[in-house]
Amino acid sequence: MDFWYGSEELALHGFLIRAFIVYIYMFIILKVLGQRSIGTLHPLDFLFGVIIGDVLGEPLSSGDLPLAGPVGAAALISTLHLVLSYVALKTPRFRRVIEDEPIILVEKGRILENQLRKTKITVESLLMDLRLNQVDLIELDYAVLESNGQISFIKKSKYQTPSFNDLQLEATPQGYPSVLIQDGAIVHYNLKKYGGTNWLKEQIQQRGLQKVEDVFLMTIDEGGQIYLSEKQRQSH
Repeated sequence: MDFWYGSEELALHGFLIRAFIVYIYMFIILKVLGQRSIGTLHPLDFLFGVIIGDVLGEPLSSGDLPLAGPVGAAALISTLHLVLSYVALKTPRFRRVIEDEPIILVEKGRILENQLRKTKITVESLLMDLRLNQVDLIELDYAVLESNGQISFIKKSKYQTPSFNDLQLEATPQGYPSVLIQDGAIVHYNLKKYGGTNWLKEQIQQRGLQKVEDVFLMTIDEGGQIYLSEKQRQSH
């Protein structure tokens, strides 16, 4: 049990067992806490990840440290984080303590200098975000610093792209695309919703290919639109 209690001369297999335990443990913690998108990661979630990584990372590099302490500490931190998230979800007033209110940086095309200073955002940084989002400063109506640290932009009405509804046109529904072929292999579970193997081969041949193995990716959306990407031919 040296892998659990620690030893100054911990063998290689002891480190491997510890790594396996920590990986499974972290996997379970992340499943319990729920999915988080990296692009919309809340600062509190980021801080939680850093602390947990530091707590569980040390016994992986120091064999003389017992594993029970870090595992228990990680469990307590995870429980506190889960409780705070749950209370914030159920109690709107407490949510304001956990999550910051969105901050308006640009209002009706006018840059609010005081808000930029308050949030430590420079004009250069604001302009960079505008370029990354392909929004011209002249088109900008509102810019809002969201609670996850990202800046969202709202264009003036006259610069917004018109929708099918605005143009009074019928739009073909797209919905969620289903993968029919991936890396030359048929995904039969998805295929049976749309047609059989013969139908699939017809669709492939209509697009200039002869067999399923020639297709890298083929998808179909709810409107019946098909996307097909041919496999790259290996050069000799």
